Amino acid sequence: MGNLPRLLLCAPASGGGKTTMTCAILEALVEQGARPVAFKCGPDYIDPMFHSEVIGAKSRNLDLFFLGGDTARSLLYENGAAGGVSLIEGVMGYYDGIAMTSESSAYDLARETGTPAVLVVDGRGRALSAAALVKGMADFRPDANIRGVLLNRVSPMLYPRLKAAIEGETGIPVYGFLPERPDVALESRHLGLVTAAEVAGLRQKLAVLADLVRQHIDLKGLMALAQAAPDLAARPMALPEQVRGRPRIAVARDKAFCFYYADALRLLEKLGAELVEFSPLRDKRLPEGCAGLYLGGGYPELYAAELSENGAMRSAVRQAVTVGLPTVAECGGFLYLHGTLSDDAGRPWPMAGVFPAGAENTGKLGRFGYVTLTAGKGGLLGPAGTALPAHEFHYWDSAAPGADFHAQKPRSHRGWDCAYHTETLYAGFPHFHLCAAPEAAARWVRRCEEYEKKSRKLL
Repeated sequence: MGNLPRLLLCAPASGGGKTTMTCAILEALVEQGARPVAFKCGPDYIDPMFHSEVIGAKSRNLDLFFLGGDTARSLLYENGAAGGVSLIEGVMGYYDGIAMTSESSAYDLARETGTPAVLVVDGRGRALSAAALVKGMADFRPDANIRGVLLNRVSPMLYPRLKAAIEGETGIPVYGFLPERPDVALESRHLGLVTAAEVAGLRQKLAVLADLVRQHIDLKGLMALAQAAPDLAARPMALPEQVRGRPRIAVARDKAFCFYYADALRLLEKLGAELVEFSPLRDKRLPEGCAGLYLGGGYPELYAAELSENGAMRSAVRQAVTVGLPTVAECGGFLYLHGTLSDDAGRPWPMAGVFPAGAENTGKLGRFGYVTLTAGKGGLLGPAGTALPAHEFHYWDSAAPGADFHAQKPRSHRGWDCAYHTETLYAGFPHFHLCAAPEAAARWVRRCEEYEKKSRKLL
């Protein structure tokens, strides 16, 4: 348990400016010399990439479906304690969770972590109704903990009257506003559509947004609210025993493979692994002495031609996986292991060829959302019956998606078989957060250590 200044920015619905407001405040804090730590509620890889790579704020994911309350609090404290203030960006509407419930919602995270929530309200086209909206959101649950309001797309002329109306009707303080500025708004992004490095003029947009924050938002008041957050009841994660060696796991990292949870990578290091990054686009071989392979998600379909042209790497990966290098390949990494991967135009390109099937664009999301994976057969991540919380989000699909796990959607009768699971391989569309399954992560690292010892004996 300890003191951790923190806020959660939420909204009544998606598309109201939550991401713009979060990034604007983070940028303003960084420019002031503060050390904010950013968090994203939910499984999204994209927002943390914006927070960290463009703004320069350390950023992590907090997902209650993956992690549960204890682990989420542990990671919040572990990461946040190194900074000045922790700023959590919510997801969707404040109460929107799994299957028309609040389970795993931003509200659920605020409740589990005791974090004061600040409601971002789109003020465009509203007058007194803005106060009704705030009151309804704040009173919907007795423990809503909505302690402040920020207004978006509001004119400087209207703001004082809106502020007075909201505060008079609800008693909740309004900490400022951002005016309507379409030229600098950070539009809602869909997973797989765009990354931070590909947004034209983003740095300039953020500089303008930070200046607007300094003009129109009470940052001192927000920081005082963050400081008033109650102590966080958090304990360090209980971890499996660390391996004695230091097996090297090669992690694919470039513009085609960039979807990783930072805390999951850190967990592998805590369990004894050494992580070495490489590029399937540029490098001709796997890192020297690697005893494991992590092919994360990303955008291989956008770089299918370049990946295919690097025949030396495709061959190296195929040979390594085939001879038993302990490998986890999630979503985009799974696509890379196919015989062919079609690009946006439908042209198939040869890939690593571990699986002879082809993969192509279906034009729609396939099997989208949270699932619980149950292993039908034992393998790299655990014995038969091992359960792993996971998530799927992909437009490309495979002619042979595997059937070694059963995926069951929460609060639903819908389920399907998927993925491949052998003693040395997990490969499939579902991705997971290793901090949700430290025993599975430890099992993988131990297999890497065994592979390393066997390799040394053969030399």
